[in-house]
Amino acid sequence: MNQWIAIGMLGVVGVALPIGMMVASALIRPRVPEQGKTATYESGEVPTGTARIQFNIQYYMVALLFLVFDIETVLIFPWTVIYRSALAEGVSLSKALVPMLVFIGVLVVGLVWAWRNGAVSWVTSPRALRRKTERQQ
Repeated sequence: MNQWIAIGMLGVVGVALPIGMMVASALIRPRVPEQGKTATYESGEVPTGTARIQFNIQYYMVALLFLVFDIETVLIFPWTVIYRSALAEGVSLSKALVPMLVFIGVLVVGLVWAWRNGAVSWVTSPRALRRKTERQQ
């Protein structure tokens, strides 16, 4: 038996099973329309105001920087695992080390750019500024 047939059947079952469950659920479940079911659910609380709140862009910038450096860690770890064995097999130091140094260099340049543009500096609140000026006086 061809291995691709097994993989294809796994894919078909993986797609057909959830779709079949949704169809069966749509056919079997009771339909009781009421206004509470269409309301936005807020942990049991009655929603007040609009759902459109403006967040500080700084949170998104920090999250993106975290993702970039988290992925960097994921990419560096396998390289560190095979580095010593690659040198033992006769790979030259420059072939084993230079690509990772270039990769880390690009990330350092990106971090310096983000730092200089203020992406990692937090915005201080007016309350914190008042406390700072009170301490200085």
